[in-house]
Amino acid sequence: MTSEYLPGNITRASGLLPEDAARLRELVNTFHRHRSANAIKRKYYEGHIPLRDVNLGLALPRSIAGLEIDCAWGEKAVDVLAARSRFDGFVGANGQELEQLAQIVRDNRLVAEYNKTCRDELLYGCTFATLSADPVIGCKIRFHSPESAAALWDGEKGRIGCGFAVIDTVQDEYDHSWLSSHVNLYTDDAVVELTRPKKGYQWTAEYLPNRVGRVLMEPLTWNATTMKPFGRARLKSAVRRLIQGYVRTICNATIGLEFSTAPQKYLMGVTDDQYDAIVSDKFQAYVGAIIAGTQNPETGQNPVFGQLAQGTIEPHVQMMRLLSTQFSAATGLSVSDVGVVNDANPTSSDAIEAQTKTLAALAEELNKANADALYQIALMALALANQTPIDRLTEEQRSVTAHFKNPTMASLAATADAAMKIASARPGFAQTDVFMEMVGFDQAEIRRIKAQETRARGLAVLEELTNEDESDDDLQI
Repeated sequence: MTSEYLPGNITRASGLLPEDAARLRELVNTFHRHRSANAIKRKYYEGHIPLRDVNLGLALPRSIAGLEIDCAWGEKAVDVLAARSRFDGFVGANGQELEQLAQIVRDNRLVAEYNKTCRDELLYGCTFATLSADPVIGCKIRFHSPESAAALWDGEKGRIGCGFAVIDTVQDEYDHSWLSSHVNLYTDDAVVELTRPKKGYQWTAEYLPNRVGRVLMEPLTWNATTMKPFGRARLKSAVRRLIQGYVRTICNATIGLEFSTAPQKYLMGVTDDQYDAIVSDKFQAYVGAIIAGTQNPETGQNPVFGQLAQGTIEPHVQMMRLLSTQFSAATGLSVSDVGVVNDANPTSSDAIEAQTKTLAALAEELNKANADALYQIALMALALANQTPIDRLTEEQRSVTAHFKNPTMASLAATADAAMKIASARPGFAQTDVFMEMVGFDQAEIRRIKAQETRARGLAVLEELTNEDESDDDLQI
């Protein structure tokens, strides 16, 4: 992302009201103020960390400062937790889907989009959902990371006061950088579409009225506090320092392994000619099966061959184990997740389950926060689709709840056993979709099973009626 990604002249767009220009100027300043920190988080998530960022300048030569050691710890810290947060749609007060909302979810592929946006949420601390009216599907929902959006918090209202999001970009024809060409400014009263032509620089503002009654922008936040309502990143500075230690240790171990592969040897008491021959081809002298030398005529000494003590990488391995344990404690991951084997690795199913309890608790916290955000998104989506303010939605529409799958990710055998026990204690539970989900069937399989059961019942009824008709005919004869 270049420095021209969001040009400064956007705040001077023609048709933009002065009060909205002031809001946009503050938003742009906020966006640029956080860009460098967001870029660092992205770098640690991708794992491309150059040695110059971690070198202490003691053991590693500065000549290899550009060396990159890939590290997947940052990606693991985000993806493993995100994989446990599995959004499964909305449920109404009667336990059934609200058909209009379910159609909006399908049209916007909201389940799949949530999986992607959850990773951005954990990586940056927050991500933003924006909504707009759509004549075809009723409401369009898009998600934006802090690398393409920014917002200001309204403490009095307890939500976003205003925000913007980059909707589209074009490539500059001169330096091939990507420049924003369509930006939306969201306020309580309107959505301001800021656009510029592909080969021009003058921005134009167009106001679209917002009758929903609030800003059409909602944050999904991780680990938010009263001081930081937009959340805190999972890859915070303490976690990044542990990743730095891992990269530094791996580099030290790599160099140590090189020295272990070619240990330092010495040969004393050789003649000048022998010395020149050895120095001219060090590798051949190292791999040769025989090293021969004659007595030095000047000193009368025989050559003395020796080898320095060979280095070991065991201290580096111990350091990696220490770092992995600290990383596990800081992120809630198990030591096995970071790929280091030591005495802390669980050896039984109970120990493995105990190590994942922390991660499951974090996933439940993530689901709880995101469920509230998705609820607000659902209300705004229904209001846009029905062209009505949120406070005029029906009680049925306002009673929807975001549903998530079990974050503990229990084994199928354990879940099925629990389902059978519940079915034995609660009559009728075995006939529900929830029971079939717990024993391992997905929604597609449940629909097929129900369709085939309905068909079988229909055939049974038809056969019974046919038999009755045949019996009547026999009686008439």
